[in-house]
Amino acid sequence: MIKKGVFFIILGVFLMGCKAKKRTTYAKKKTTEKVTSRAKTKPKAPKYEDNGYYSLPEDNGTFVRFTINSVDEYIATFSEIAQMEMKAYGIPASITLAQGLLESGLGKGALALKTNNHFGIKCHKGWEGDRDYYDDDEKGECFRKYNHPMYSFRDHSIFLSSRSRYASLFELDTDDYKRWAKGLKQAGYATDRKYPQKLIALIERHRLYDYDTAVGTKRKGATALEDTAGRSVYTVKKGDTLYSISRRHRVSVDELKELNRMEGNTISIGQELTIRPSRVNK
Repeated sequence: MIKKGVFFIILGVFLMGCKAKKRTTYAKKKTTEKVTSRAKTKPKAPKYEDNGYYSLPEDNGTFVRFTINSVDEYIATFSEIAQMEMKAYGIPASITLAQGLLESGLGKGALALKTNNHFGIKCHKGWEGDRDYYDDDEKGECFRKYNHPMYSFRDHSIFLSSRSRYASLFELDTDDYKRWAKGLKQAGYATDRKYPQKLIALIERHRLYDYDTAVGTKRKGATALEDTAGRSVYTVKKGDTLYSISRRHRVSVDELKELNRMEGNTISIGQELTIRPSRVNK
């Protein structure tokens, strides 16, 4: 009897120990799950630097929904920022406004209302900002999301000026909206075959070319200034590459590097590049 009593005592202790171990293991699992859920972080809000003409206000993280009731209201709301972007990046304000109207569904499209994305710009590699998913050429495609339309306008300028496939556009006069419209289609901005005609129709119907005239009809290359030594110099802006600068000013990349005694292709914002050699002593 004593032996049986000892046996049951040992068995009871063993079973209690097993239950305790199970409870301990379960508690650890729950703790791990909580820590993992806290580790999630929000997308980074892109920071747009001063472009030399005007600065965008800092993104405070609040989504601002715009209600646009007509084409005239859209133009009145965004024409000034389109002109400022033209001064800074050389993209005709008429083209920016026409693309904004077309891509945003006159400011009333579902994508524009949900994301403030007025130019249909997709996420693409390297985008770290907020995003949303929308059916376009394919189902559930990733589109950039902005807290205010002004960030969409700036991103549009950077998008066009920083990609080599659009470099030829910046060789055109800023009052040549027809060639800009055709060039955007040729460079692959849109798949719609009638994309240029739609942009041109919007520009001419609403006299958007008047906003180009108000800014000026100089080439993008006019941002290069003649210095006192007779050189033409260009100040590097955000989104610039040696290739885009070379195409804009009609010189080769190799010539740019030689003129500026550069060994690599790295340039920095604010850097001054000689575009043509000094004409002194010639």
